[in-house]
Amino acid sequence: MNTQPKPHLTPKDYLVWERQQETRHEYFDGEIYAMTGASREHNLVCLNIAASLHTQMRGKPCEVYNNDMRVKVSKTGMYTYPDIAAVCGEPQFEDAAVDTLLNPVVIIEVLSDSTEQYDRGAKFRHYRTVASLRHYLLVAQSECRVEHYVRESNNRWLLTEYREIDESIDLAALECRLRLGDMYERVLVNP
Repeated sequence: MNTQPKPHLTPKDYLVWERQQETRHEYFDGEIYAMTGASREHNLVCLNIAASLHTQMRGKPCEVYNNDMRVKVSKTGMYTYPDIAAVCGEPQFEDAAVDTLLNPVVIIEVLSDSTEQYDRGAKFRHYRTVASLRHYLLVAQSECRVEHYVRESNNRWLLTEYREIDESIDLAALECRLRLGDMYERVLVNP
């Protein structure tokens, strides 16, 4: 996330303004932050994951969204654009524009040098307040490494790290599995 704040806005003003922009901006506590572009590897990993999930969710009451679907963290007031978000059951949106998801069950962030600290720190603290969220994945783009956080019944998060290209990640909330080999297809990785 770019740390150059824009003028202070209310959430309503932010949504009106954001819907008129050609580029995406995150919002928190009255400030908006421009989102930067992504590398080839980042884009390939995101597309590979979204394609795998989309294929597996056909015929199920689930949907997967790419980085253009805004997510609102209702408890903290943050608006963000995860690389991938998925929902099962009836998706809930903030308003009739149907562009701000309220109830993701899976959020996936593909890490870059400029976002890694934020994605695993402050952003994850916000995401953990989303009651519907069951899985949070942090995916490296330059090496074969995925950190999978699963919300347990006691509201604690269990971390499992995957580093082998032949491993699979079970996303029970979606009834899907992600193979690391599929996630990193056409991406140069250092196993």
